[in-house]
Amino acid sequence: MEAFKAAESRLKTTPARWLVTGAAGFIGSHLVEQLLRLGQRVVGLDNFSTGHRHNLDALQAASAGSGEFTFIEGDIRSLDDCRRAVAGVDYILHEAALGSVPRSLEDPLLTNAVNIDGFVNMLVAARDAGVRRFVYAASSSTYGDHPGLPKVEDEIGKPLSPYAVTKYVNELYADVFQRAYGLDCVGLRYFNVFGPRQDPQGAYAAVIPRWFGELVAGRSCQINGDGETSRDFCYIDNVVQANLLAATATDPAALNQVYNIAFGGRTTLNELYYGIRDLLVPGRPGLAALEPVYGAFREGDVRHSQADIGKAARLLGYAPEYDVHEGLGCTAAWFLSQPAA
Repeated sequence: MEAFKAAESRLKTTPARWLVTGAAGFIGSHLVEQLLRLGQRVVGLDNFSTGHRHNLDALQAASAGSGEFTFIEGDIRSLDDCRRAVAGVDYILHEAALGSVPRSLEDPLLTNAVNIDGFVNMLVAARDAGVRRFVYAASSSTYGDHPGLPKVEDEIGKPLSPYAVTKYVNELYADVFQRAYGLDCVGLRYFNVFGPRQDPQGAYAAVIPRWFGELVAGRSCQINGDGETSRDFCYIDNVVQANLLAATATDPAALNQVYNIAFGGRTTLNELYYGIRDLLVPGRPGLAALEPVYGAFREGDVRHSQADIGKAARLLGYAPEYDVHEGLGCTAAWFLSQPAA
């Protein structure tokens, strides 16, 4: 955490102007919140396709007496919107994208339009505005069918979904923009990020918020497959740390790289389910006997995933503070604090 604390200290003494795309979303809103706490000037861009206005309400409260927040309702598929958002910006944290493997399988055209066309628009706007650093959300889905564990950055397989293709193409475009135009880029391959404000609703909700939402409501949860599928779940505060370190890194060797951002562990879906349930039982004793329902394996999913985070630790000083159990505890407290739907 020493590198992160040093980065925060530098930002407090030398505030900058930031653009966070996808600012009304789960990850984007946490990034904006932390930047405002550090007294930064922040522009948020979102079209509310997956983000929520209530996340922005929380950000307005966070900005009181600290940083400065300006919101632009716009779409990264519009180059004009991207140019408007990047004006005068020092750093870009690009989170806007359409996630979800199942969504991409159902609608590859929309996923491509947002995740590739929108990404290139942002790169062009950043290049033309002279932005100092472009940090973007990459994805562990890029590893595809490569069987090795833990995953290391330079060993990937073939993509298993249109979503995975788009995130890999992002990495290729970022590399080209650095080589061709000198735009410093850093990609962060997120592994199963979770935490407060993550949307539990909808067909494409991630597993942790969906299960929290269902269990808080007293409903059974479905596990895809036998429950022994495993993931490297990463709490949101670890992701915030990685973004700020990537944006402010001064070592030339740390730039124009792609990094795994995770905790570095493995948790099966069975372990995850019972861990979430047991956290909720003290406040809802009736959940103690509620067992999961098992269904078919989900198309496009890999069986196991775990990150090697050594590269991020070595070059960025990344040191994740929250393991999955601590992160689930914080997330449980947030879900239990929300008004009943």
